[in-house]
Amino acid sequence: MINYIWFLMIFFGVIFALFTGNADKITEAIVNGSGSTVTFIIELAGIMCFWCGVMKVAEKSGLTAQLAKLLRPVLRMLFKDAAKDEKALGAIVMNLTANMMGLSNAATPFGIKAMEEMERLNKGSSIASNDMSLFLVMNAACIQLLPTTIISIRAAAGSSNPGIIIIPAMISTGVAAIVGITCCKILQRYF
Repeated sequence: MINYIWFLMIFFGVIFALFTGNADKITEAIVNGSGSTVTFIIELAGIMCFWCGVMKVAEKSGLTAQLAKLLRPVLRMLFKDAAKDEKALGAIVMNLTANMMGLSNAATPFGIKAMEEMERLNKGSSIASNDMSLFLVMNAACIQLLPTTIISIRAAAGSSNPGIIIIPAMISTGVAAIVGITCCKILQRYF
């Protein structure tokens, strides 16, 4: 549906520009927009490489492992079935830790592995278990200790202080995670 809406907006915009004699402005906007987009992507790629390096250092130094140790007891209380299985809990811990540290690319394989392990524990049911639902909510509303992607985008866009987003991101993602977990736990009683 959204494709049709975009097509109609572009189509009517071009038709309107042709009838009002502003077709040259469309071409100029396309050229300028394309050039600035390429420049922005190149700047963003450089900044993302820097943050990936910082996160790799955090991983190699053992910071992510220490964070995983802190998370493990809390996650044992939250996950009913997955907490009993070391493989499932390990994948959950690694996924959430990687997400907290801004390593979303590294978190994806752990997230897939966690879901596979919880599916194994779910005994082939076609309905997601409570643990699977909770993990999905926690993954989507994961607390961001270092929101590297947002910092990178703000820096590439020319922000004077791209890191100012760290504290608000920690607060908002923390509240989102708490609300999500609370809603999951309440709904687990009824469904």
